[in-house]
Amino acid sequence: MSQLAALDEIISITEPPYLPKAKALPFLKWAGGKRSIIPQISTYLPENFKEYYEPFLGGGAVFFALESRIQHHAHLSDVNRELMLTYKVVQTDCENLIKVLQAHKKKHSAEYYKKVREQHENKDPVNLAARFIYLNKTCFNGLYRVNKSGRFNVPMGKYANPAICDEVNLKAASEVLKSASLTFGAFNRIEPSNNDFVYCDPPYHGTFTDYSAGGFDDEKQKALKDAADGWVRSGALVMLSNSDTPFIRKLYKGYNIIEVSAPRSINCKVDGRENAIELLITSY
Repeated sequence: MSQLAALDEIISITEPPYLPKAKALPFLKWAGGKRSIIPQISTYLPENFKEYYEPFLGGGAVFFALESRIQHHAHLSDVNRELMLTYKVVQTDCENLIKVLQAHKKKHSAEYYKKVREQHENKDPVNLAARFIYLNKTCFNGLYRVNKSGRFNVPMGKYANPAICDEVNLKAASEVLKSASLTFGAFNRIEPSNNDFVYCDPPYHGTFTDYSAGGFDDEKQKALKDAADGWVRSGALVMLSNSDTPFIRKLYKGYNIIEVSAPRSINCKVDGRENAIELLITSY
């Protein structure tokens, strides 16, 4: 069975003193990634927990920052199939991935970017993962957006020297990921137990949600809240990030709600990139 079939079958700052420096940093840019608020997230972590679950993995900033604190197993998942395949290849076939990325780096140009973006038929896991990373590192702001057909459609960004192949960090990430379970699937498929820790970073309410063809509307926000309630009943410790909107505050009434300041960096104009208040929501 190929890696791709197997994956279907099992269907990102200065840290506080007590949080050791991460062995690896996120190898993807990710719009809405959490590297900028890792100190705030770290402040509100549970003191002790068993298994770690992150069902909206994205760029993995929180996992990489907390990896040294995870004493038991990490369960990482996302509904983005190509994203999880990329993590799987970094975990299991990093050397060959680096070779393909180096080839992309040598050929990079505006014309080449468009050519690679239109390549949708390649089924080889390493080539698919390399394409994903190449597009991520060279597209506008690391934005992942798909059209109604589920095809990536972000234009190329304006970078003088994009970091297409960070060999040292990819190898470090590979080592860190070897102790984690990687699963392609929705948030409602995880099954945490007593004293496990679940961190969720869903597409934010009232903001861009086209990371997958189906989007993430109010009904899915409600479904996530129902899932969180179930995890809490099972004894799990739950933390979520989301927008500071009346809808989210009402939805999570009864949970602890903490306001944090976070930068907004998707705006194409630099002077439009201001800090915004968002919410950390905890069950403990």
